[in-house]
Amino acid sequence: MHPSAAAAAAFLTPAVAASSRLVPLRRARLFAVCAVASPPTSKPASSPSKTGKWQWTFEDKPISVYYEEHEQGTAENVKNILMIPTISDVSTVEEWRVVAKDIVTRKGERNYRATIVDWPALGYSDRPSLNYNADVMENFLVQLINSPNSPVADADGELVVVGGGHAATIAVRAAGKGLIKPSAVAAVAPTWAGPLPIVFGRGSDMETRYGLLRGTLRAPAIGWMMYNVLVSNEKSIQSQYKSHVYANAENVTPYIIESRYELTKRKGARFVPAAFLTGLLDPVESREEFLQLFAKLDGDVPVLVVSTLRSPKRSKAEMEALKGAKGVTKFVEVPGALLPQEEYPLAVAEELYDFLQESFSSRR
Repeated sequence: MHPSAAAAAAFLTPAVAASSRLVPLRRARLFAVCAVASPPTSKPASSPSKTGKWQWTFEDKPISVYYEEHEQGTAENVKNILMIPTISDVSTVEEWRVVAKDIVTRKGERNYRATIVDWPALGYSDRPSLNYNADVMENFLVQLINSPNSPVADADGELVVVGGGHAATIAVRAAGKGLIKPSAVAAVAPTWAGPLPIVFGRGSDMETRYGLLRGTLRAPAIGWMMYNVLVSNEKSIQSQYKSHVYANAENVTPYIIESRYELTKRKGARFVPAAFLTGLLDPVESREEFLQLFAKLDGDVPVLVVSTLRSPKRSKAEMEALKGAKGVTKFVEVPGALLPQEEYPLAVAEELYDFLQESFSSRR
């Protein structure tokens, strides 16, 4: 058994054994596999036009958040795109760089500027010990988009929001509540269930186990030890990438593994993974709720859903449920697994660019 799976199973096995929905322990390796839902290519693909830090304030604490901008010259008729990385322990702005570069360098009647922003406690942002959950992440996204001093403040109400995995679903949820007002949304390989809940469910016995594991991961000393076993080692990261993050194991380069491993060693790196792994960052708790989020945008916001050919079975089923669903303007499928924007960025960029051209040319 993979070491991370063995560690997680130690907390979960008693509850699983008592459940009528017994899951073979050999499948528990999905815990580690799904714990990493983001990463880049072989080396930094394109340099941003500008980088900076933005101060997000939460519970009276200023938190420095990393962002970078990609644009081509000072063309007129520019539309702004916010790209937000897939939430995971190795989440980083790097996963969107090639997509951003491709889109902003295209010539047409409408031009684009892309801003990629790391989540708080992930990537190159500060990582304070907050009680992270879906509401906290939603609060960050809402402040980022609505604050007059944010890096996307000059979007003039015409901001396109693009996200992967849980990030996409959190953005759709915020838009459905009216907390943000994007001019379009692109959900790339959208997900809603964390690694443990998607396998073991959310019964009260399992929630108790999740809480125990989460508390252990957040603890000062033993937390780092457990985190190193579950996530922060190159062998585990490589296994995760080859099994489900990427569709083609040959695309997993030494640079990716080394750079992602470095991210997991940053101070405070374990706090968000502790929440993500155990389901606290899940924006909904069922497929029905997932579909309802998109339905709320029907007729108001154009929505693109990008599914992938080789996502893990359970994640793939949730993406497929959006095909033809209310509120989904366009549904496409590209090569890849859970991180197509990084593994197959040009395919994602092509679909995103076509969607933007179709959406805004038809409006005006």
